[in-house]
Amino acid sequence: MDGAPAGLLRYDDAPARRGVILEQLHAAGFLAISDLSKQLGVSDMTVRRDVRRLERDGKVRVVHGGVSLPPADQPPAFEGRVRASHEAKQRIGSHAAGLLTGSDTIAVDAGTTPYELALALPDDFAGSVVSHSVPVLQRMLSLPAARTVALGGDLNHDSQAFVGPITVDTAAQLRVKTFFLGAAAIDDRGVYVATDRERPTKLALMDIADRVVLLADHSKFDASAAVLLCPLSRLDAVVSDRRPALAELFDDAGVDLDLATD
Repeated sequence: MDGAPAGLLRYDDAPARRGVILEQLHAAGFLAISDLSKQLGVSDMTVRRDVRRLERDGKVRVVHGGVSLPPADQPPAFEGRVRASHEAKQRIGSHAAGLLTGSDTIAVDAGTTPYELALALPDDFAGSVVSHSVPVLQRMLSLPAARTVALGGDLNHDSQAFVGPITVDTAAQLRVKTFFLGAAAIDDRGVYVATDRERPTKLALMDIADRVVLLADHSKFDASAAVLLCPLSRLDAVVSDRRPALAELFDDAGVDLDLATD
């Protein structure tokens, strides 16, 4: 190709580039973004888009300066939730990330939809992120300009999140502008979570936030869960991919509904 160094292989097709990245990653275990950029003949930004796509598909893990293979022992329960309604969750996460400034202080809940928000944060995000989610914290390793506050505690393997009194006590000492909340289900009574172990941490993060924004794809409005977290009025906004049947109830409760469309 004209202007390219001798011997340079240039891959203009995104699927082809991602295929090469995966092939070499399985051989090496780690690849630097700068090295991939030189080899593929594309910009660092293009490589970062490729590896973020691979990360969203669960095939790689983005780390500071490069990309590595994901852990082989990722819990199947979390992995399955990542795949469910994945396209809708991506749209919601990208839309929510677009609402932020580069210096916002936010808290990101455990769960696959809040995780998509973390994945959608731009490379130059320089705000602060508070989270008890292990996948979110791993994602923050690739955003060195941001400040990350990790909430420790007892590790819940199914949700890949820290929970318990230590988590709650640490959260109580902080303050954030917006808490991006995940949920297992939503109905006219309110927002539900899957287990009671999750509830205290979510409530603690809600208490330290100026605004609580629920990130929920359309399937959560048809789902059911056992533990009631809060009434709809406790929310400030909801970001979803479709207008739910509960839209009028959100209006009545003073909750803004923001739709993430293509």
